[in-house]
Amino acid sequence: MSYLINSSEILQTIEMIDQQHLDVRTVTMGISLLDCADRDIRTCCSRVYDKICRRAEKLVETGCAIEREFGIPIVNKRVSVSPISLVAASCEADDYVPLALTLDRAAKTVGVNFIGGFSALAHKGFTASDLRLIRSIPRALTETELVCGSVNVASTKAGINMDAVALMGRVIRETADIDPMGCAKLVVFANAVEDNPFMAGAFHGVGEPECVINVGVSGPGVVANALKACKGQPFDVVAETIKRTAFKITRMGQLVAQEASRRLDVPFGVVDLSLAPTPAVGDSVAEILEIMGLEQCGTHGTTAALALLNDAVKKGGVMASSHVGGLSGAFIPVSEDAGMIAAVESGALSIDKLEAMTCVCSVGLDMIAVPGDTPAETISAIIADEAAIGMINNKTTAVRLIPASGKGVGDRVDFGGLLGSAPVMPLHPGSAAEFVARGGRIPAPLHSLKN
Repeated sequence: MSYLINSSEILQTIEMIDQQHLDVRTVTMGISLLDCADRDIRTCCSRVYDKICRRAEKLVETGCAIEREFGIPIVNKRVSVSPISLVAASCEADDYVPLALTLDRAAKTVGVNFIGGFSALAHKGFTASDLRLIRSIPRALTETELVCGSVNVASTKAGINMDAVALMGRVIRETADIDPMGCAKLVVFANAVEDNPFMAGAFHGVGEPECVINVGVSGPGVVANALKACKGQPFDVVAETIKRTAFKITRMGQLVAQEASRRLDVPFGVVDLSLAPTPAVGDSVAEILEIMGLEQCGTHGTTAALALLNDAVKKGGVMASSHVGGLSGAFIPVSEDAGMIAAVESGALSIDKLEAMTCVCSVGLDMIAVPGDTPAETISAIIADEAAIGMINNKTTAVRLIPASGKGVGDRVDFGGLLGSAPVMPLHPGSAAEFVARGGRIPAPLHSLKN
C-alpha cells in the first residue's frame, strides 16, 4: 500500500528541522534470529553474527543517504533482534555473555548506534533460558558498548511476576556495582510491545515478520513552538494544535520509513511518534507542559497537562499513518530533558510525581539516577509499583533506574550524549524487603478477562 506524500509536506518541515529540533530519532531494523538456534553456543553465535551482518549490511549507508537527499536528520540507526532468551533456549550453556559479545561485535561491524534484544519475557514465569539470560545481564551489559537489554515482568493478562521483580532488583543492583552505565541500557517492562524502535527497550517480537523497518520520530520542540501561539486559549485549541503538529511530524516519519523500506527491500512496520526529548534547550517535554500554563513541571496540574499532550499526540499520529505503533506518546526521561532536570533540582519534581505522570504517558520511570547505596529490595518495589500501573491501566510501563555508585541525593551523574545527565533523586527510606520477599504472582485484574 502506498501513501501520497508530496513535496509541499516536506517543505513544511524545513523550519521545524532548522529551528525546532525536529528529527527522525531512529530508523530501527528488526531482525528475527529464531533460525539461528543451535545446541552449541559457538555455532549459535556464528549464525547470529552472520545474519545480522547480512541483513543490516546497508542499513547505516541507506539511512545516511536518505538523510542527505531529503535534508531530514536521522539521529540513530539501530537494530533490534528476537529476545535472546528464545534464540538461546536450546543452547547447552549456562552463560549467555558470549551472545551479548556477539551482538556487540555485529553492531560495530554494521555501524549502528545500538542493538536491542538481550531480552526475556518473564511476565508469567521463567523458562530455564529466561533465568540464564537474566543472570547474565550484569556482565553482558557492562562488558559490551552497544548492547541493550530488557525483561518483561508483568502484563495485564498475566499479572505481575513478583519473583521476576525481586530478581531484577538484584540484577540492577549487581549491574550498578560493576558499572552504572550498564543500567542505562536495561529496561524492566510491563506490557512490553513487539515493535518498539526506541532503545533501550527495543526487541523484535515473535509476531513480527522475518525483517522489518520501524521508525521513531521525535519533535518536542516543534510542539512547544506551536503552542506558543495558543497563549490564553482554551484546552480545546491546545489539543487541536498538538494534533495538527503531530500529524505533520508523523508524515515526515512515514516518508523516511517508506524510503528506507523500499531501498532496503524490507517491509515497513510502524512509525512510533514518541516525543523523546534531548538535553538540548528547546527540545523538552517539560517545556511543553510549562507553556500550557504551569510555572514549573511537577507542580499541581502537571499530570492533567501531560494526559492532554499524550492523547493529542496519538490522535494526530493515527490520522497521518495507518501504521502508528511502538510506544507513541510522550517520554519523560529525567536525564534527557533539560526542563525535567531543572524541575528535579528545584524540588518541584519528585519520584512520586513522576510515578503519577506515568499513569498517563509513555513509558515510565525513565533514566532516573538514585543513590548508589539503594537496596535491591527498594529497586524491586519501585518496579512493582510501575508494573502495577501498567497492568491495571492496560498500558506499557517501564523502569530504567541507575543507582549512582558513590553518589548521594543532590549529586549529579553525567551519562554523555543523548543520555544527558541527571541529579540523584531521593527515595523513601522505609523498607519494602518483606513485601518483595513474598514472591509469587500478583493476579491479573478483572478487566483482563475479555475473551
